[in-house]
Amino acid sequence: MATYKPVVVQAFPKLGERITQDTLYWRGYKTPVQIKEFGAVNKIDFSPVSPYNYAVTASSRIHIYGRYSQEPIKTFSRFKDAAYGATYRDDGNLLVAGSEEGSIRLFDISGRAPLRQFDGHAKPVHVVGFLSDKYRIFSGADDYSSNLWDIPSATEIVSYSEHNDYVRCGCASKVNADVFITGSYDHTVKLFDARRKSSVMTIEHGHPVESVLLFPSGGLLVSAGGRYVKVWDVLKGGQLLVSLKNHHKTVTCLCLNSSGQRLLSGSLDRHVKIYSTTSYKVVHSFNYATSILSLALSPEDETIVIGMTNGVLNVKHRKPEERKVKSLKKRQPAYRTYVKGRTFMPKQEDFCVSKPVKRVLRKYDKLLKSFQSSKALDAVLEPPIRLYTPEVTVAVMQELHRRGTLRSALAGRDEKQVNLLLTFVARRVIEPRFTSVLVTVADIITDIYQPVVGQSAIVDRQFLKLQEAIGKEIDYQEELLECLGMMDALFATFTKKRATYLEENRSNGLTETIETNMNN
Repeated sequence: MATYKPVVVQAFPKLGERITQDTLYWRGYKTPVQIKEFGAVNKIDFSPVSPYNYAVTASSRIHIYGRYSQEPIKTFSRFKDAAYGATYRDDGNLLVAGSEEGSIRLFDISGRAPLRQFDGHAKPVHVVGFLSDKYRIFSGADDYSSNLWDIPSATEIVSYSEHNDYVRCGCASKVNADVFITGSYDHTVKLFDARRKSSVMTIEHGHPVESVLLFPSGGLLVSAGGRYVKVWDVLKGGQLLVSLKNHHKTVTCLCLNSSGQRLLSGSLDRHVKIYSTTSYKVVHSFNYATSILSLALSPEDETIVIGMTNGVLNVKHRKPEERKVKSLKKRQPAYRTYVKGRTFMPKQEDFCVSKPVKRVLRKYDKLLKSFQSSKALDAVLEPPIRLYTPEVTVAVMQELHRRGTLRSALAGRDEKQVNLLLTFVARRVIEPRFTSVLVTVADIITDIYQPVVGQSAIVDRQFLKLQEAIGKEIDYQEELLECLGMMDALFATFTKKRATYLEENRSNGLTETIETNMNN
């Protein structure tokens, strides 16, 4: 009796993800740590000096976290209502924050009580930051104004009221100590110079501006609002360089990596996109559980922190570089020890004893071996095989068709089983690798269960889905044939033109030769 041959499952090539240097770099983070805050995290800012602690502004508190701590090492809670936009100074010694009541507070990192309080805004202050000279603070509020404050005297230097809506974002130039930028919900970004009484540049973003970012060189400005991230050339008077639309919802925050070669954007669509600052193409992306309000990247990209609308702080640390540690284990035998004798060729007079290899058959192979066609089909329609390895299901159907038992395996099924079969066929029949087999299966199912059409609403719905899927595929095929016909016509035209050109050259050459011979 011949031995049973298992079902041959045809292998299809899989389209793998393109692995780039950016993919390897940004995947080099550990499993994230989740920290729950008291409210939505509206700002995260890393200290520019070691040990690179970071300030998290949420609800009415500002928490200072160490790089690897999961509990705050310091808390500033002298706010009656919500706090906004806590930002470090360049030396890491001072911290400034806005508030819902309209005041600005300046904190010393080593203390708890505010060093200074600046009052002058009539509505909540969402934007605060230090100018690069370290002795002045800029702010933006919901009263449409942008102010400049002197730290030593705690007085207002100048106030600009040029925006027509809430001022919700801003940044300062690191090159020029007098320049700062604000973005507003009036769709504009304004560049201010403290030596002037009005703005020196206005840029129209086109959507309510949620975040602005100035490159370290001071020449390029990035604005985010709506679904767009736009890059502007400040040195050319605010000329638009590129407009990016890679998010599905509002972009809320921007960030540069330590080298300035990668731009990060976070959005309410739960994604963080990473762009190359040379080509402005997306080189990598992160996906999170809820909408993103703020993000920050530590110096040297060691830690990435994401703040979300549900108050969760997501912290990822870079994996340490693997170091080769000398193992004290006993040295294993060399590879040649295991392959020794495998290439030996027996001589003619040698008697060879072969050890029988035991094959482990899968469940559907065992059922096919015992001629249980219907149960074999049930085995490959189970969710793990049907969903993740549909090629196995189709291979068994093909084997049953080869044996001539496919009709009997498909017959005699109840409503639930027919619904399962039709769902699988309707979903996979449009895939070219399965079409030839599943079209036959669909024909047999239609022939068997045609008399009972109209008795079950579920089965009828699946038949309609199958009809719709096949109809769409036929339409696609017709469109492709039309395109193919047009391409053939174009190629034929090109071929005729070339042939005509060659014939003209040949005829000219022949005429010239005849004329030369006649003259001679």
